Amino acid sequence: MLTVIARRVPLTRLVLSRGYTSSLKEGSVAQSKGFSKKEKAYEDEYARKHEAELLRKLKAEIEAKKEELARLQEKHDEVNSKQ
Repeated sequence: MLTVIARRVPLTRLVLSRGYTSSLKEGSVAQSKGFSKKEKAYEDEYARKHEAELLRKLKAEIEAKKEELARLQEKHDEVNSKQ
């Protein structure tokens, strides 16, 4: 029967009609409690991993700046000792 309807209705109208359905069953998986808990768990896990990666990068930057500061301090001390 769908093929008969699809033959009679142009494709553009068939596609547009899909977006305007009012069935409560559509998206019921996304509205279920189990799905939302699982989705939240995945989002939380991603956020934790992302924040851990950012922290690791920031700590590496801090260590690099400390080393640069130590080198600059040594140069400063050498210049002051020559004077």
